[in-house]
Amino acid sequence: MATKEASSSKKSAAASSGKTSAKAAAAAVRIADNKKATFNYQIEERFEAGMVLEGWEVKSVREGKVQLTDGYVVIRNGELFLIGCQINPLGTASTHVRPDAVRTKKLLMHKDEIRRLIGKVEQKGFTLVPLNMHWKAGKVKCEIGLAKGKGEHDKRNTIKDREGKREVERVMKSRNR
Repeated sequence: MATKEASSSKKSAAASSGKTSAKAAAAAVRIADNKKATFNYQIEERFEAGMVLEGWEVKSVREGKVQLTDGYVVIRNGELFLIGCQINPLGTASTHVRPDAVRTKKLLMHKDEIRRLIGKVEQKGFTLVPLNMHWKAGKVKCEIGLAKGKGEHDKRNTIKDREGKREVERVMKSRNR
């Protein structure tokens, strides 16, 4: 009887470890990143929102034909909309659907979160920017950030820090040889 319990506990441990790695792998599937957002803005908070997409858009997203760099989020009538996010249509798109690459996409969040965002965005200097798009449980999600614009001196500091990290990595790499 002790061997049955031991083997069943091993099976459950193996099953639980398999589930966590599958969840971690599913969470790590990024479609597109907005690298300009972290350079141009200081990100205060991050939120995850669902997206309302058409069929041809989902197919294009699977192929990775997404560009977030010019996108921004606006709030209209208590709803969030992603503007400027470009999803390029596939060449094999349906003939009866006219794909619009820069169509305004609706973002889905709980009303309480949206109300909180409205309060924050109305404060001076805050804006909402898309940070990345990713798959989560078979759905396309967009991570948006509550951000404050950086000044020119802040951007210079970011570049200086990045260059310093590269130099340190270069020295460490040559030292290991």
